[in-house]
Amino acid sequence: MLDRYAIAVIRWPLKQAAVQLSRWGAKPDTVTLSGFFIGLLALPALALQAYGLALSFIVINRLFDGLDGAIAREQGLSDAGGFLDITLDFIFYASIPLGFALADPANNAIAASFLLFCFMGTGASFLAFATMASKHQIDNPVYANKSLYYIGGITEGTETIASFVLMCLFPSYMAWIAWVFGIACLVTASSRVWAGYHTLRDIEGR
Repeated sequence: MLDRYAIAVIRWPLKQAAVQLSRWGAKPDTVTLSGFFIGLLALPALALQAYGLALSFIVINRLFDGLDGAIAREQGLSDAGGFLDITLDFIFYASIPLGFALADPANNAIAASFLLFCFMGTGASFLAFATMASKHQIDNPVYANKSLYYIGGITEGTETIASFVLMCLFPSYMAWIAWVFGIACLVTASSRVWAGYHTLRDIEGR
């Protein structure tokens, strides 16, 4: 829901950084992989209840995630890079609830499991429609600079990261945050399934 506004704010500074990094020889796939492995360090940090350290790894991961796309737009978008980026993003997202579950299984495990279940709904509906949108050559006017069609919802990347930040800042409320955000993810998944199904059915009926 907030991604389009966040992108508008960060697009210019990311572009300036991408131009400079491209001059230094940075490659988008290298940035993607580096950000992913740094982000995965949040998992053991969370398990050890080092929440401030985990938050720093999450922030760095998201910074690299913005930079890899900006560099790719400077050097030329590729399907391989888009595939790598979105796949590693979903793995990273899943690692954060797992980290909180390991940190405090008694209080967090069920809420973390619920959130992972909800992530499956948002992720599956997102990727399935992106595949069909590509097959039917459906335009993506809101996120025209993305490799995949980004079908919207009330929980997108910005909301996901905001929830992770809140969990790190207020770890004792992790379960409550996970339940609330998970329910919002279910609403998003439901709306995507409904919208995606009817959009594709209308196209096939023409």
